[in-house]
Amino acid sequence: MMMRASEFVIVTAVAFLLLWETTASKLRVHLRAFVQNVIYSNKIAIFSKSYCLRAKRIFSELHEQPYVVELDLRGDGAQIQSVLLDVVGRSTVPQIFVNGKHIGGSDDLKAAVLSGKLQKLLGIS
Repeated sequence: MMMRASEFVIVTAVAFLLLWETTASKLRVHLRAFVQNVIYSNKIAIFSKSYCLRAKRIFSELHEQPYVVELDLRGDGAQIQSVLLDVVGRSTVPQIFVNGKHIGGSDDLKAAVLSGKLQKLLGIS
């Protein structure tokens, strides 16, 4: 039995959508693994944008060197922000992690400095 052109188009479209969904799902799994790896492989990890300077400045003043992922300089930055929403419940940047613990954004970081919580996490006085 021969397939009509309209049936062929529908079958092709469905196959493409299934392939796209599978590819997107694999990419999301890969990006989630990337985010987790960054968080747990670095003493300090910041998911940021190149123009977000406050958190980076705070760590510089503490003589600490964070591992920074600049989302606006990556082709997959928007997808990583979406993964951050799944991981920490926030998609805003920066998102800061110290020793695998989520600190929050720059306001949370500033509060942690003022309370001494950040210095304690970093093992500095």
